[in-house]
Amino acid sequence: MSLAQQYVRPEISALSAYHVADASGLLKLDAMENPFPLPPELQQALAERLAHVALNRYPDPHGGGLKERLREAFDIPAEAALILGNGSDELITLVCQALARQGAVLLAAEPSFVMYRMNAVFSQLRYVGVSLREDFSLDLEAMLAAIAEHAPAVVFLAYPNNPTGPRYARAEVEAILAAAPGLVVVDEAYAAFADDSFMNLAGQHPKLLVMRTVSKLGLAGIRLGYAAGPADWIAELDKVRPPYNINVLSQAACHVALEHLAVFETQAAILRQERGRLAAALATMPGVTVFPSEANFVLARVPDAPRSFAALKAGGILIKSLHGGHPLLNHCLRFTVGTPAENDRVLAALPNCL
Repeated sequence: MSLAQQYVRPEISALSAYHVADASGLLKLDAMENPFPLPPELQQALAERLAHVALNRYPDPHGGGLKERLREAFDIPAEAALILGNGSDELITLVCQALARQGAVLLAAEPSFVMYRMNAVFSQLRYVGVSLREDFSLDLEAMLAAIAEHAPAVVFLAYPNNPTGPRYARAEVEAILAAAPGLVVVDEAYAAFADDSFMNLAGQHPKLLVMRTVSKLGLAGIRLGYAAGPADWIAELDKVRPPYNINVLSQAACHVALEHLAVFETQAAILRQERGRLAAALATMPGVTVFPSEANFVLARVPDAPRSFAALKAGGILIKSLHGGHPLLNHCLRFTVGTPAENDRVLAALPNCL
């Protein structure tokens, strides 16, 4: 046992770090990123704005007007208070830190975003996972039974779900909101590609926190997440937020992007269309099962996921293999939706990789 392992909490030592694959020299379709670069006019606007950022000063701890800009851009209700995070990852951390009383429970459907479970471990919350059905739909009866049994301090629901793709029925989420004794975080990281949102209830429902990120919209590199909810919840979460968590470059870049929001909305529309084309083409391939998606990726089960993943990678294409991550994900591959040309390349390569 190393010196570090003697002092680090054993449950931390037992974890594996979040793995990010090296995509050098590969077509990168593994991380649900927007594949489109900034257009030249937006590059110029960004360069001019960033040139005047005061790098010698600490950032505005209140976000430098970003909350107001986000509220206007995404129709966030006036009743909702806002908190900003260094990506939605930090917001998950803040929720867990604030709620980590002894014996408190974090409950989530699974498979879902792995950082829910990892943050439960980090903050010493007791994690309870409730399995989805085989088609990745929500097992509402099991969720409600788990809520009744464990009285969770917080329930996390990805809407739509990552890594599977489907969006749960709105009525199912409403039932969980009604049953949960504590906070319910509806994670809408993929809101730009989904057909429904709970943002209209933010600030009105006393237990609802709607969490989003600008990453999937096309700004993954600036690491900006935001959450909207009742003022009393936001005030408590703000107590554990680092005072300068959103750096000056991210603040300025997000302002520029939101001033040109139509660019990203057009890109999202293209990706939604491409998602349908990619899913339809995958479904015609022998032995491939495609699952519904309202995100910017498509999940498919193939005959031999390790073989297909390796063959695609050997051909210069990096996707995400979920095989082995959860029993329901056996032989599943996740394809981030790329540009039309990138999707063509995947579809041309895959039949020889099955």
